[in-house]
Amino acid sequence: MTLSGLALTASVALVGTAVSSGPAAAVVYCQYVDYPPSCIARPGVVLRPRPVARAVTREAVRPGTPMNRGGPVDRVGRR
Repeated sequence: MTLSGLALTASVALVGTAVSSGPAAAVVYCQYVDYPPSCIARPGVVLRPRPVARAVTREAVRPGTPMNRGGPVDRVGRR
């Protein structure tokens, strides 16, 4: 591809995106009460409070339990 062909392709792409862009009119519907902010509730849909995420509990090494809780791992090669 020549330099003039590349310049022509770039200018056509730039003009195409500039001409085709118009104002956006998106509608965001509510999933929960006031979430997302400034959302629109659909008629007939019952909105509930947003659920609260629980803290993840990890199993820790306690006294009386072995250190290697994952079991033996066989790997190939020298270490």
